[in-house]
Amino acid sequence: MDTKPVIQIEGLKKHFRMKEGSAIKRRWLDIRAVDDVTLQIHPGDIMGVVGESGSGKTTLARLILGLTRPTAGSIFVNGHDIVSLRAGELKRHRRNVAVVFQDPASNLNPRQTIESSILRPMTIHGVAKAEARERAALAMDKVKMDTRYLKSYPHQLSGGQLQRIAVARALVLEPRVMILDEPTSALDISIQAQVLNLLLSLQVEMGLTYLVISHDLNVIRYISDKIAVMYLGKLVECGPSEQVFLNPAHPYTNGLMSAAPVIHPGLRGEKKRLLSGEPGSLIDVGEGCRLALRCPHVMEICKGAMPPLFSAGDGHSAACFLLDQQKTIYNL
Repeated sequence: MDTKPVIQIEGLKKHFRMKEGSAIKRRWLDIRAVDDVTLQIHPGDIMGVVGESGSGKTTLARLILGLTRPTAGSIFVNGHDIVSLRAGELKRHRRNVAVVFQDPASNLNPRQTIESSILRPMTIHGVAKAEARERAALAMDKVKMDTRYLKSYPHQLSGGQLQRIAVARALVLEPRVMILDEPTSALDISIQAQVLNLLLSLQVEMGLTYLVISHDLNVIRYISDKIAVMYLGKLVECGPSEQVFLNPAHPYTNGLMSAAPVIHPGLRGEKKRLLSGEPGSLIDVGEGCRLALRCPHVMEICKGAMPPLFSAGDGHSAACFLLDQQKTIYNL
């Protein structure tokens, strides 16, 4: 079994510059969308990434896809540093990393048939038309849809069917990695379960590696075997799914779990420990812990330094000074 990470991220940063003020008195502000993130994802992993809106989840995905260039740091995918890739090499990279977006309807051309939309990525990558059509039919079979739907238009299909089409389009180039950005948020609960089960069966059948982005903690818990928690551009906790859910080591993760709807009826009476206040700003964040103003356990050291990732045991870590006694950088 290959033990090398299929995705290896080291010290990754993406800062956006924004102007503030009038034409006479203007200053530049740095928005730290992703700030010094280090993460490894191995072949066959299903890594879930969670966090509030503005935590940097989607920016992280765009960096891995090569759609956005980082400010600093490195991103290795299948052993290739995509930051230094030229245009042609980046095109080949994107063949190995597929993406399924949140709203499939907005990512399909309403004037083209489903077949045309599925064929398009193969046309871009030079796949012969006859082979492309064979792959399209095979992909439809994999997502449990009849090939007659290839002649349909997006408005003729339901949300669940459109999401299956989006998955089929992602599969036709036979990627090794699939990034799923809120793959079920636009679907009814009953359809969500069908799509998630389909994704799990495809992952096993094709040996795929998933990076799943979602704000829905129940979806992440169901599909993921590892979880990365982000807050204001920082990776604050990472580890095996059940350990993170049952024993959150970071106050922010604990707050997220407490705020989420509890499905198990036997756990609904437990005391909730919610975070106070609103999420902070990505502008001029300072040097302290990003959660300091909301954390119920804040200490003086938290206000002046951002904690590194400390071990919480068994491949689980959190960026919190409450774990300061071990000082072990997390490595998946």
